[in-house]
Amino acid sequence: MKHFRGSFIFTLIGMVLAFLWAHKTVPGHELSSLFVIAVLSILEVSLSFDNAVVNALKLEKMPPVWQHRFLTWGIWIAVFGMRFLFPLLVVSIFAKLNLFEVLNMAIQAPDKYTHYLEITHPMVITFGAAFLMTLFFTYFINSDKEVHWLKPIETRLCKLSEISGLNIILTLGLIFFFNQFISYEYRYDALIAGVWGIIVFVAIEFLSKMLEGNENKALNLEHFGLVNFLYLELIDVSFSLDGVLGAFALSRDIIIITIGLSVGAMFVRSMTIMLVEKKTLKQFPYLEHGAHWAIGTLALIMFISSFHEVSEIITGLSGLLFIISSLVCSMLKNNKNA
Repeated sequence: MKHFRGSFIFTLIGMVLAFLWAHKTVPGHELSSLFVIAVLSILEVSLSFDNAVVNALKLEKMPPVWQHRFLTWGIWIAVFGMRFLFPLLVVSIFAKLNLFEVLNMAIQAPDKYTHYLEITHPMVITFGAAFLMTLFFTYFINSDKEVHWLKPIETRLCKLSEISGLNIILTLGLIFFFNQFISYEYRYDALIAGVWGIIVFVAIEFLSKMLEGNENKALNLEHFGLVNFLYLELIDVSFSLDGVLGAFALSRDIIIITIGLSVGAMFVRSMTIMLVEKKTLKQFPYLEHGAHWAIGTLALIMFISSFHEVSEIITGLSGLLFIISSLVCSMLKNNKNA
């Protein structure tokens, strides 16, 4: 429980602030606001458990100082930057308004703010889907990968690593395919956003691998930690897009939404710390496979949600199914080898 102590304290503080905010803005709806926060936090955790696994994989390789920075600076970026500032910034860019005007709109005219946010949905979600899908293909189309969980599929994907750049080609193919279903007026912007999702992933991955080979040097070690810190934050952004945009279906109050999603984000970070300190990934050899299958499924769902609404329940359960299945298979393998 020590890993989640900070998350429970954060939850308590968040609930008190939400109660006071609801009492001021919508008297008589304090309990319903707290219920929305509980639902949002649960959805955020269910959608992001695979995020915690991927974070732990990278975090184990990072220098201790950057591990600490990810768990301190990173949580402020995740809570304030992604769950509060990012939606405001997106609307600010597309509505061509300054941030203070958008913030005032979000509080005073939430329906108008949500309308602008819905307009940006195809572009924002396609960027995140492309980033995560490239991550998915990069993990499985890898000649160095020796352990396979879903062997009939994973061994075939592994053999495809002989085709250089196939991870990018496949992701581009999916971008072009799903782009045909997006409303015509948003197709071009969504296409460009998807391409940028690939470019950002490839750039970060390239820098990470380049510096990883020289991590014995102090300067390169610092740069290596910085690049992986940015990599983890971008993964967090991509995982959060669906939840942040979908949260407005439950509430139009940006303060309540921010608190609810932030509570979930805190528990995801706590899970990340637990996975690293307890070396859980080494104990369950198929867990990272399950996480990456969940990532691929999430990316596919995000592509679909760029033109057709998909229930968060389906999104959360599909990822959870892969995680639980990989855990069970890992335990069976461990018992067999015991």
